[in-house]
Amino acid sequence: MSYSPKDPTPTTTSALAAARARYALDDREDYDTARRGKVADIPGGQVRLADGTVSYDAGALAFLDDDHQDAPGTVDASLWRQSQLVHEAGLYRVVDRIHQVRNIDIGNLTVVEGDAGLIVIDCSSSVEAATTAMALYREHVVDKPVAAVIYTHTHIDHYGGVKGVVDEADVVAGRVPIIAPGTVASFDKHAIGENVIAGNAMSRRAAYAFGSLLERDPRQAVSCGIGSATADGPTVSYISPTDPITETGQRRVIEGLTFEFLYAPDTEAPEEMHIWIPELKALTCAENANHTLHNIQTLRGARTRDARNFARYLDETLVRWGDEVEVHYGPHTWPVWGNAEVVEFLESQRDTYKYLHDQALRLANKGFTPLEAAEVVALPEALDRRWFNHGYHGTLHHDVRAVFTKELGMWDGDPVSLHPHPPVGTAERYVAAFGRDAILAEGRRAVDAGDYRWAAQVLHHLVFADPDDAEAKDLQADAYEQLGYQAEGPQWRGIFLTAARELREGVLAARFATASPDSVSHMPVDILFDFVAVHVIGEKAADVDLRFDVEFTDLGETWSAWVRRGVLHARQGASADAPLTVRAPRPLAAAALLQPAAAGRLAAAGKITLDGDAAVLDGLGEVLDEFDPDFPIVTP
Repeated sequence: MSYSPKDPTPTTTSALAAARARYALDDREDYDTARRGKVADIPGGQVRLADGTVSYDAGALAFLDDDHQDAPGTVDASLWRQSQLVHEAGLYRVVDRIHQVRNIDIGNLTVVEGDAGLIVIDCSSSVEAATTAMALYREHVVDKPVAAVIYTHTHIDHYGGVKGVVDEADVVAGRVPIIAPGTVASFDKHAIGENVIAGNAMSRRAAYAFGSLLERDPRQAVSCGIGSATADGPTVSYISPTDPITETGQRRVIEGLTFEFLYAPDTEAPEEMHIWIPELKALTCAENANHTLHNIQTLRGARTRDARNFARYLDETLVRWGDEVEVHYGPHTWPVWGNAEVVEFLESQRDTYKYLHDQALRLANKGFTPLEAAEVVALPEALDRRWFNHGYHGTLHHDVRAVFTKELGMWDGDPVSLHPHPPVGTAERYVAAFGRDAILAEGRRAVDAGDYRWAAQVLHHLVFADPDDAEAKDLQADAYEQLGYQAEGPQWRGIFLTAARELREGVLAARFATASPDSVSHMPVDILFDFVAVHVIGEKAADVDLRFDVEFTDLGETWSAWVRRGVLHARQGASADAPLTVRAPRPLAAAALLQPAAAGRLAAAGKITLDGDAAVLDGLGEVLDEFDPDFPIVTP
């Protein structure tokens, strides 16, 4: 039996009507530009895995097809509009020699046609999406070999499909460069480290934020804001860059075209860059300029970004190329055409990030806490009226709070939050002090009054004090559901509606993981040991003293590692008296370290060598933790 969310309440209906009245819904220019230059549809509207399973299906969002249909009573009208726009999918001509395959995945794949080869800018998140995109391009535009790949930044939806674009052997042999911002070591560290070291937590949180555990339905998931939907079970690949961009002004001439780069670190990603192609008067600012406000602190979990740097590098881009640019294309959503339009777009996005940064810190200096500031900061009308400054990815509310985090740290300055009880302890004390019935009654009163934010807070105590309290869970789910219906931001909607569903049905199985096998096997060695180290159960390893060496046979490197006082360390170079040396190529060494119980089987099969006391790995295995990809969020 399929999951059936409840109807919107009169409070939600009124809230959505009030929001609709504030929006300039008669401004329909974006509907034309989102369709401009369409060449072909995605065959069948689907992307399939190797076994034929459908990984992405645009048809599941067919309820968005009629762009003259008003938003239903379960979706904010602004979010409905954005969802219709990003639902436009297929192969599009941007300008002569630039095409994009859009909304075949959460990220776009851009192809620039050179004289005798293709330059691919960003590769989407999966091998399957990239393979489908390249086949579509070659069928309808031109069949040329890939001459270069460019990653604009370190996020998975920009490199994950690389092996659907290029053969790794061609990269290793130097026939196809991969150009990326930052040093190779820095790019690898941030791309793989972010998605692997904290990948289990990030994947679980992302499942909430991107609505991947929900059905495609007007009462559930309607879009991700920057794209239609994430894929189910995709193959995420990785190939390290070979040609780093570390300074603004660096150029590469590839297949008769000039690519000039503006290095923009510590913006939307730790390593990011803008790209100018002067012959085509074409610019991309990667994800520092989008048809949405971006995250300063992404809700899936990643390092907090610098809003001031967004503004700084967008302004530098305008100074360098603002007089010449005729088109801006991005790795998400649709392009902007015309010099005046591109300049206004970049200036407005620049001013939005500068405004939220400066106003957050102005209020911080007046003694406001992050939440207090987020409740009062609003964009000026000149910025707020532009659709591309609306919160379809980041929101003004959580971006303001993120500025506090970036500049002032995790503490909000209020002593009560310095050393609070954990959620379960707090909940148990509330229930003991005020009584379950009284708290439930207040939660019900709040739901009936349409005060859903307060209802969710109140009922949280009952759920965390007793996760088997079905009545409290159902009532809290009702509150979360209405908050989801009212949200303009799709990530807020996804979080609230997924919370409601899991309160009613229990934890739902993960459909996607950022820590893919290919990512793990490509980890730089220091990050591999960091990944093993975060699996060490500190209290179990407190009295352990074990040492071993790992000889990475494919890299020509040997590292010594040891566990002592509850921590694992590693450094390059062999130790003098390690009782065990593991000899293996990096992917198999990773398997042996992360699953020591498998090392014996790998050795017996002749795939790795264990030289010395193999029991050392047994000891390591005894202190390593396992990560459940489906850990609870809305219950303790």
